[in-house]
Amino acid sequence: MTPLVVSSPHAHRPLSTGRVMRTVILACAPGLLALVWFFGWGVVVTTALCVAGAVATEAVFLRLRARPVATVLQDSSAILTGVLLGLALPPLLPWWMTVLGAAFAISFGKQLYGGIGQNPFNPAMLGYVVLLISFPAEMSSWAPAGDPVGPGSALVQIFGGGPVPDALTGATPLDDFKYRGALTTEEWRVQSGLGGDFAGVGWEWVNLAFLAGGLWMLQRRLFSWHAPVAMLASLAVLSLLFWDGGSSASHGSPIHHLFSGATMFGAFFIVTDPVSSATSQRGRLIFGAGVGVLVYVIRAFGNYPDAVAFGVLLMNLAAPFIDQYTKTRTYGHAAQRSGDTS
Repeated sequence: MTPLVVSSPHAHRPLSTGRVMRTVILACAPGLLALVWFFGWGVVVTTALCVAGAVATEAVFLRLRARPVATVLQDSSAILTGVLLGLALPPLLPWWMTVLGAAFAISFGKQLYGGIGQNPFNPAMLGYVVLLISFPAEMSSWAPAGDPVGPGSALVQIFGGGPVPDALTGATPLDDFKYRGALTTEEWRVQSGLGGDFAGVGWEWVNLAFLAGGLWMLQRRLFSWHAPVAMLASLAVLSLLFWDGGSSASHGSPIHHLFSGATMFGAFFIVTDPVSSATSQRGRLIFGAGVGVLVYVIRAFGNYPDAVAFGVLLMNLAAPFIDQYTKTRTYGHAAQRSGDTS
């Protein structure tokens, strides 16, 4: 029997797991196209490698557990994990690192906990963080936005096995802004050329593309608005409170934080994971706000300029407590309203 999930309390009818997963994959299309436009065909190759690694690893585990291997394609959850991880990785990452990250995401992020619906952590973000900690230099090297790498060059660099030439890689706007030294925000924007029109060059349009995909999913009621809005609101409020107008000590404006890095991707495609986040509406507000706070704190005061993956995984740890607290409060208030004091 095909498992059924209800992705939002507003959904009019239950949706099959496979249908939900495939809809999310389709919603990734605008972000994928924007990434390819600005960074080149390495995005497609890396994403395809992630999907292949995730599907192969899931098939192996299902065979070991004497489960039907056909469910890999039926529920599409492994495919979605591969897509999300691939979109988060640098486009020219060596192939074996990409496959390793996908295999880790499925094995340690999903199957070791019992498979779909049992994982306490977001598998894609777990795979991303393991690669970031293990290979920090490779994971911080992105192709410069606006100078996309062609398919042939991308294949050579990804499967070549050697280091990627400096001419094909560079720091992201968040990385470069954080370590800009004594430059003011405007001086950094002029000298680095990474400031873009209103956030990080290239990344601002990538974020708008993921925002469009996220709003489409919201319109289709695949999830409620609580977690993504809470994440974006808390990130915007903190960056506004600490915004000093753009001095050399500035941590960045709200627009800079909202439209650089993986902000919109995290808000609509990661934080909304129904398995590893909180389940009640109040819990989702707390969960999303916690992710936004952690993203800003790590970006401003930590060593990892983006921090979406770390924020999500840390709040995954807190999700059971949030559920326990918010559900207890909800049930308690309902009992009081009904006059039940037992």
